[in-house]
Amino acid sequence: MSVRLSSPEDYEDLLEKYDTWMFDCDGVIWSGDHSIDGAIEALDMLRSRKKKVLFVTNNATKSRKKYKSKFDGLGIEAHVDEIYGSAYASAVYISSVMKLPKDQKVYVIGMSGIEDELHDEGVSFVGGTDPADCTLEPFSLANFTLDTKVGAVLCGLDMKINYTKLSKAFQYLTRNPGCQFLATNEDSTYPTSDGLLPGAGSISAPLRYALDKDPISIGKPASTMLDCIKAKVNFDPKRTIMVGDRLNTDILFGQNGGLATLLVLTGITTEQDITGQKASPIIPDYVTASIGDLLAVANSP
Repeated sequence: MSVRLSSPEDYEDLLEKYDTWMFDCDGVIWSGDHSIDGAIEALDMLRSRKKKVLFVTNNATKSRKKYKSKFDGLGIEAHVDEIYGSAYASAVYISSVMKLPKDQKVYVIGMSGIEDELHDEGVSFVGGTDPADCTLEPFSLANFTLDTKVGAVLCGLDMKINYTKLSKAFQYLTRNPGCQFLATNEDSTYPTSDGLLPGAGSISAPLRYALDKDPISIGKPASTMLDCIKAKVNFDPKRTIMVGDRLNTDILFGQNGGLATLLVLTGITTEQDITGQKASPIIPDYVTASIGDLLAVANSP
């Protein structure tokens, strides 16, 4: 059963237990282009107490450098080496785990964030934001030349998804021997300040249906993301807490990695999801309304 945090003592106890704090971003730190009330002050308070702060997001639309710009624009302290996105983790997976040969390339269904991270990892790619692929013209195999050097298809959130991209990806996955089917993450929805939209998992869904095969998912809740962080950051899992707004990604990610988990209710998950008749079987260690609630410590007598 989850512990409901409410008193200053509850939050003080939490601060004493955990040295490393991992945060999801969308729905936890910000909503759309606005920071969550109290988020900036809460993060500053954690840093003032010498806590290690990391940001772990499934959103692959931006590179870590562009995420840094978003943090800066919102007035939130963050450093590139504290930011772990599924685009970055996917690029590291392809270069370091898959060890994609240098003469092969990735076909991207996604946006510039994926391309930037692949480029920084020295991985060649096609598709993505290429105008030739971002078209609403009909796709025809008669005009298609198979690139036999495509060794993986990587799907992320793509706001210009179309039949051409899906068709090309399908060709590579069915005709290029050993071509890997990868997804930055499998979030079904994507939170914006004005409401929910289809997420990256919805983008890869047509290919999953056509192929009758699931992709290897890199982002939360997969352990690949945590392995990526472990390779760069020294932390004790027993003194680390994952803060998120989504049970089946953030909280499950923390549980899979042996981390404590704190659910906030400023994003996807609602009170009904954890207490209703059809409550999720994924139970966080702690629940609080908002990350801003951590400020109860600073405001206590």
